[in-house]
Amino acid sequence: MLFDDTIAAISTPIGVGGIGIIRISGSDTISIVDKVFRAANKKSLLNIPSHTITYGHIVNAAGNVLDEVLVMLMRAPKTFTREDVIEINCHGGPVPLNAVLMEVIKAGARLADQGDFTKRAFLNGRIDLAQVEAIMDIIESKTELSLAQAVEQLEGKLSRQIKAYQDILLQIIARIEVSIDYPEYDMDEPITSDFQQELSDLLENLNLLLETADTGKMIREGVKTAIIGRPNVGKSSLLNALLEENKAIVTDIPGTTRDVVEAYLNIEGVPFLLLDTAGIRETEDIVEKIGVERSKTSIEEADLVLFLIDTHAGITDQDIELLDQVRGKKVFYILNKADLGSVIPQEIIESYLSNGEIISLSAKQHEGLPLLKQVMKNFIAEGKGKVSGGVTLSNRRQKESLINAITSLEKVIEAITIGLPEDCLAIDLHDSYGHLGMIVGEALKDEIISELFSRFCLGK
Repeated sequence: MLFDDTIAAISTPIGVGGIGIIRISGSDTISIVDKVFRAANKKSLLNIPSHTITYGHIVNAAGNVLDEVLVMLMRAPKTFTREDVIEINCHGGPVPLNAVLMEVIKAGARLADQGDFTKRAFLNGRIDLAQVEAIMDIIESKTELSLAQAVEQLEGKLSRQIKAYQDILLQIIARIEVSIDYPEYDMDEPITSDFQQELSDLLENLNLLLETADTGKMIREGVKTAIIGRPNVGKSSLLNALLEENKAIVTDIPGTTRDVVEAYLNIEGVPFLLLDTAGIRETEDIVEKIGVERSKTSIEEADLVLFLIDTHAGITDQDIELLDQVRGKKVFYILNKADLGSVIPQEIIESYLSNGEIISLSAKQHEGLPLLKQVMKNFIAEGKGKVSGGVTLSNRRQKESLINAITSLEKVIEAITIGLPEDCLAIDLHDSYGHLGMIVGEALKDEIISELFSRFCLGK
């Protein structure tokens, strides 16, 4: 795909810095920059070879020097966008960067929209949609693990796996369509016997890949971890202890936390989004009541729940009422204030807390925190490595496309079981193939593409 315009934007954050970069891409890139650039060696950019850096100055229409720069020239197709690309390395700072950018625009470029460069890379076939999403994931990565996952996806690990699955479907579709077009060559045994096992194996692999979706999303966005409990059991103290800073206000007054306090915690590369919730109880205070409702919402949306119980006060009726709200969730029961001594009999613990892991600690004294961090890390580690090569899905869009592909494939297997004709199989096989293609961006609607690239900054 060839675009009829040339785009330009500042690719580095606005602010004071040593270097700022202006990126230009398009068929007229070199001639446009050549109008405003004066190389120290007196050469025109039109005659300079690709992938070289040239020292010189950017000048305005009157010939006045705006900045001393280095111009990196990269000719198509060996560029990020597969178009001619130039990156002008200026001195950092809003004034020189904007002055140079305005001269480039006056010379014939247009200001790029959000994500324009990456969008061109996608539409020109340089990268697929899974790799596009990986670029943003790299930029937004919060830990080494989320960065590693995004880099693997950018390198095409997921894309290659999806392509391999598509190839299996394509071969089966071809066999069916040949059988339909040339019925005189039909064998006595149904053709479905040739690929029924292949379909079963493929379905198993797709389901294994689906199991990575939630783990991949948690690695990218952080494990949403709700710290819950009745008032004054030490939720804010635990948050502060895990973060090793005074993030939340701690007092002996019940109801001190009125809203959900969020903070990221990095445990050996695994990101956790900690949600310190308001103590859940019946209250007439309007502000506290809003906080309680938000706490309940946090529980519903959480991937992991840290349920705090005051081991010195024992399990109360309020604690028991809260137990119903965490049913079906992954729960770690935290028996806090262990330094004060426990009054909870073991049989009570086994009776009420048998559906989750139990950890005894003292948030105030920082006792037992290493064990808690270890079991939190193990929670996400359990979901890793189920697919060959460690391929994972990383977002909801990919997950939904895979679910649709699996549903279509299940229809194929069901149709074979009940003996439907081969042309019926081909329809669902094509659907499954298409849904897999959606993961890497095949046949996406324009509005979906526009929404995805709107997440990017102007210079990316």
